[in-house]
Amino acid sequence: MAYAAQRDLPLEKLCSLSGIDLEALTSAGSLEISRKQFNDLWLNACHLSHDPLFGLHLGESLQLAALGIVGEIIKSSTTVGQGVEHAVALTPLITDLFRMTVERDAHTFTLRLYPDEQHRAASPFAFGQMVSFFLVFAVHELDGLLLARIRPERVTMPFADDAASELERVLRRAPTRSDDEYAITFDLKYWDMPILTANYALQESLLEKVNTTTSGKGKSDSWQDKVQQYLLTNAYLGIVSLEEMAANFNVSPRSLQRKLKDEQVTYQELADDVRKSLALHYLETGGYYVKEISYMLGYNELSAFSRAFKRWTGTTPAGYQRSFE
Repeated sequence: MAYAAQRDLPLEKLCSLSGIDLEALTSAGSLEISRKQFNDLWLNACHLSHDPLFGLHLGESLQLAALGIVGEIIKSSTTVGQGVEHAVALTPLITDLFRMTVERDAHTFTLRLYPDEQHRAASPFAFGQMVSFFLVFAVHELDGLLLARIRPERVTMPFADDAASELERVLRRAPTRSDDEYAITFDLKYWDMPILTANYALQESLLEKVNTTTSGKGKSDSWQDKVQQYLLTNAYLGIVSLEEMAANFNVSPRSLQRKLKDEQVTYQELADDVRKSLALHYLETGGYYVKEISYMLGYNELSAFSRAFKRWTGTTPAGYQRSFE
């Protein structure tokens, strides 16, 4: 529902079409959602957004900390493998549409989803959306644990032909079609890698930055504010491309460029502004080396970051950081 609101879907209409009382849903009490209502909610979200891959894009948009207590348990793990095993064991806290297992062989580890057939029969559309959501979230979770852009070795799932290219973009691997297998496979080299616990401090730092930046602002419908907010809240995954940003809002890259041009700004200008803002924030907190900041902001070379920073501020990153010591 929160993502539907972010996508500017009419929540009252979404709930009404799904047979859900929005007022009761948002009140302090609890509201039971039936299997049919749950399925209809996904169905109508896809319909109103004109996005048949709504679940995939929801997974792409989520924060590292979105799993709440699961994220907290992963934080207590020392390696990626431990974190994955903890998350798999706690899947029932999130959904009963399927269970998840993790399997290892000599070269890879695989996260595999096993449907609960009774629940899948009752909510078939929701099941398909939730599978996409979980698969892409698994990719982003590993990204966040390692502060790296992870590419799966293999993705296996049912999918429509017209969804193949978007699945490949979001999951970073062309999917392999299967009628009844739902799995995503990664290189085993990641299994024993230590979790970079600093990324949780990074996420907290980013959210503080977002809250500071947006405090006192009313809700804005401008595309500039929407893009800037998304760039800030997802910056722990790096500055996303124009194509990725457009897909999140279910518009074409050309359409997004046109909308921003109407507001007299370009996507590159917004991305650079966010990079500058985050760079200043990271340097002022003093918790990161300049090389780490350069990497987190998506620069392949420290020299490229240094040139950009000097263009923004007239000084070097190291010089700026020393002024806060």
